[in-house]
Amino acid sequence: MKRRDKYNYYLDIAETVLERGTCLRRNYGSIIVKNDEIISTGYTGAPRGRKNCIDLGSCIREKLNVPRGTHYELCRSVHSEANAIISASRRDMIGSVLYLVGKDSKTGEFVKDANSCAMCKRLIINAGIEKVVIRDTKDEYRVIYIKEWVEDDDSLTVQQGY
Repeated sequence: MKRRDKYNYYLDIAETVLERGTCLRRNYGSIIVKNDEIISTGYTGAPRGRKNCIDLGSCIREKLNVPRGTHYELCRSVHSEANAIISASRRDMIGSVLYLVGKDSKTGEFVKDANSCAMCKRLIINAGIEKVVIRDTKDEYRVIYIKEWVEDDDSLTVQQGY
């Protein structure tokens, strides 16, 4: 029997977290881990106390046919990375790893080329997170070192992500 590698172990947990997501387009799950301890989790959903898209039965971005990666200001949801970050202390996040998994809400397939949006990238940098691990398939992932985002300032203005 082969033991599951650590990155996929944490990605599996983030994948379970995304099942709480309430977006009708794409749901993401994030967990922040430091020293093999889960610091916090987050999934895509409306701010506390507000109605979620699944409760309303509609998505304004979908209604307006807004392309992926643009006009997040129209969205009701808080991204999973932001929810994980606001649930943790910065001192606990410094040097940590954020694990991110995204799935299409309709097909259940992993989001192709998933990445954090420009705003979440800024939050991740300020939180002191060291790297982000993003699931591409059930067993494949990418590791992104946050210093690359800092060094490549243009990556924070290009909308790629949800």
